[in-house]
Amino acid sequence: MNIDALLAAMTPDVYARLRQAVETGKWPDGTVLSEEQRDSCMQAVLLYQSKIEKSSEHMTINAQGEIVQKSKREFRDALQAEQDENTIARFKLDDI
Repeated sequence: MNIDALLAAMTPDVYARLRQAVETGKWPDGTVLSEEQRDSCMQAVLLYQSKIEKSSEHMTINAQGEIVQKSKREFRDALQAEQDENTIARFKLDDI
C-alpha cells in the first residue's frame, strides 16, 4: 500500500486507535502488540501527524518528516493563540 492510499484510508478514529495502541502497547481489546506491529503503527501515526493533523503539540513531525520541537515560549504562545480563538465574545447588558 502506498502512502497516499494509507492516508486516504486512515480516518481520525483509526488514527486515535493506532496512537492509543502505540502509547499503551496494547490493542483496544487488550491484546499486546508485537514489536513489528508497534513499529508499523508508530510509522502510521507519525505519517498521519505529519501529513493530516497539523498539531500544536510540543514535539511533532512536520510534512517533510522532520522532528519539530517547540521551545517553552513558542508552545505557550501557540496555546494562548489557540485559546484566544476559542474565546466567547462578552458584552455588557447595555451593549445589546
